[in-house]
Amino acid sequence: MEIKVNYLDNLRLEAKFDDFTVISDQPIRYKGDGSAPGPFDYFLASSAMCAAYFVKVYCNARDIPTENIRLSQNNIVDPENRYQQIFKIQVELPEDISDKDRQGILRSIDRCTVKKVVQAGPEFQVEAVENIDGDAQALLMGVPKGGATGELNGENGTWIEGKDLPLEQTIANMSAILAELGMKIEIASWRNIVPHVWSLHIRDAASPMCFTNGKGATKESALCSALSEFIERLSCNFFYNDQFFGEAIAGSEFVHYPNEKWFMPGPNDELPEEILDDHCRGIYDPDGELCGSHLVDTNSGRVDRGIVSLPFARRSDGETVYFPSNLIENLYLSNGMSAGNTLAEAQVQCLSEIFERAVKKQIIQEEIALPDVPQEVLARYPELLEGIRALEDQGFPLLVKDASLGGQFPVACVTLMNPRTGGVFASFGAHPSFHVALERSLTELLQGRSFEGLNDFLPPTFNSQAVAEPNNFVEHFIDSSGLVSWRFFSSRADVDFCEWDFSGSGSRSTEEEAATLFGILEEMGLETYQAVHEDLGAPVCRILVPGYSEVYPVEDLVWDNTNMALDYREDILNLHRLSDDALADLAGRLEESQLDDQMDIITLIGIEFDENTAWGQLTILELKLLIHLALGQHEEALERVEMFLQFNDNTVERNLFYRAVQAVLEIVLDDELELDDFRYHLGRMFGEATLEAVVGSVQGTVRFHGLTPTSMGLEGLDRHQRLIDSYRKLHAARAARAGMRAPGA
Repeated sequence: MEIKVNYLDNLRLEAKFDDFTVISDQPIRYKGDGSAPGPFDYFLASSAMCAAYFVKVYCNARDIPTENIRLSQNNIVDPENRYQQIFKIQVELPEDISDKDRQGILRSIDRCTVKKVVQAGPEFQVEAVENIDGDAQALLMGVPKGGATGELNGENGTWIEGKDLPLEQTIANMSAILAELGMKIEIASWRNIVPHVWSLHIRDAASPMCFTNGKGATKESALCSALSEFIERLSCNFFYNDQFFGEAIAGSEFVHYPNEKWFMPGPNDELPEEILDDHCRGIYDPDGELCGSHLVDTNSGRVDRGIVSLPFARRSDGETVYFPSNLIENLYLSNGMSAGNTLAEAQVQCLSEIFERAVKKQIIQEEIALPDVPQEVLARYPELLEGIRALEDQGFPLLVKDASLGGQFPVACVTLMNPRTGGVFASFGAHPSFHVALERSLTELLQGRSFEGLNDFLPPTFNSQAVAEPNNFVEHFIDSSGLVSWRFFSSRADVDFCEWDFSGSGSRSTEEEAATLFGILEEMGLETYQAVHEDLGAPVCRILVPGYSEVYPVEDLVWDNTNMALDYREDILNLHRLSDDALADLAGRLEESQLDDQMDIITLIGIEFDENTAWGQLTILELKLLIHLALGQHEEALERVEMFLQFNDNTVERNLFYRAVQAVLEIVLDDELELDDFRYHLGRMFGEATLEAVVGSVQGTVRFHGLTPTSMGLEGLDRHQRLIDSYRKLHAARAARAGMRAPGA
């Protein structure tokens, strides 16, 4: 995590990281003002709070209330060496907690991250640089020294199945690409809770919203996985999928890629003739409801420029077909994109993931019972078997299944059952190699998860309708937290076991494996479209298989398109400047839209507000409520505030504000009551500052309390600006490669 420190007045310091700001000071005896804790005080507190966090996680997983649990920490200083200290942590537990849980709580404290880092002894590297923001050297541990492309001897590196270069070379190459872009990549966390199963979380230090997770049988393979995914998502603009790029980029020579094209809808909003082909139109617009205006991209919002479309090569004949950027981001999410050391390696990974998700969807929706992988087959992979047994020793039964549907597809499945909660998690993996597919199923199962994290999954169900819901597949795609049918667990399999191998026992090249996977799609009568991005220095492909690889249903293009943001973004960002008529119009459009009142404004308009602010917590319901207050519509406001208090998930401070609003509105709307008669006790109940804001909001002198003014210029929106800064680096690199001028250059 990158922490930037600014000097304030006297000895006060400001540390900024992610969306947070921490102020430190020094005691008066050290010539400070005593206005905030000192840096070492924060360090001590972090240890105690980390211990308390792990206690809370343990108790939550076992439904143990924490109201009567208390924890304290004292640091005992050696009088002869103040750097030699004992941290004494004490936990007060209620008498009714069992001995087993008492020991479990104490053991949970041993897992405290702060404690483990201190005990391991962190290494401090101190250096002077010319420009902190300009120093883009990767923050990755274990990256080979001098890791520029081509500097490692491939013969001496670590080769694994599915990679066309050694792991060390891949890490060095991809790290160099990211450093050249000016991105500091930091490892935020590692996980290795069972043998031969590693995962990690990496992110852009300057824009933590840009992150990926990696998984593998070793640390190096997991790091390769995370870096590859980071580059694939940069190349395919996935990090910025639904977000507004800002007016400068929206008005630049290109918005997404230098080879994009813009097409205007017809006079009656018809789809432009230049986009898609007959095959795609039959899939995306079966009822003729899709209009040109549905396909304007939300990133630029430039209705006047038309529909920005990206070129894809049709595999059957190599012809170029233009796909609207809007259509891709609305239907496919990250499905069908991959980076590799070679294009063929990227294609194999990309197609494998497409099969993994499509077959998983079919199995879950059709409630197919899969055959077990026989023990004698598993015995050929002792490292996988060791990881499986380690999980079972922790009390999690595992089912290892063949998900190839009789040898049709290169897919495997590992399913975990949690007897403590009754929850289940079906993890799928795909690759031409049976071994690699099984390994990916297991590593996917534990990616980024602790043992406590395995308590979050839903129990199986016999409700076939709930399992077949499109949103259930979306949940499985995002984090595998969807429903699974009890029929999936039948011992009577619906298909026979097949020990398949699409890799030719490892003798085939990745080019041959890619051809085999493309061939499966062709035999199914499916057309594929591919875009290749090599502008960052690594081959990345994005493959679309219309009618097969979509994550969201195609109806979303008409009924739940992300470019709904264009109807509201400018008005909401200019909220404080709108006239009463414009506010009434905005409220009316929100009401007529029938959008979910609990949808957050971040999602609605594609702006990354700081989630710790009122903007970041704002929902459509609360926005309507604030508009009613601004317009003096007290009865409507009271109705909304009652709904808000019943269903909201907001901060304690914001709840208090609206409870005061409710009380003041009740008084104002009652002809027999006078506000002045209640002001004294209302002030005592809610605090004078809160009451002043509430009375001002009801009387119309305060508008949109808690929402700081902004505009389409995005001033004050630091989180979103960091995201745009990240994209600006990417945009500038593409512009330079294409000989174009980037905004602000």
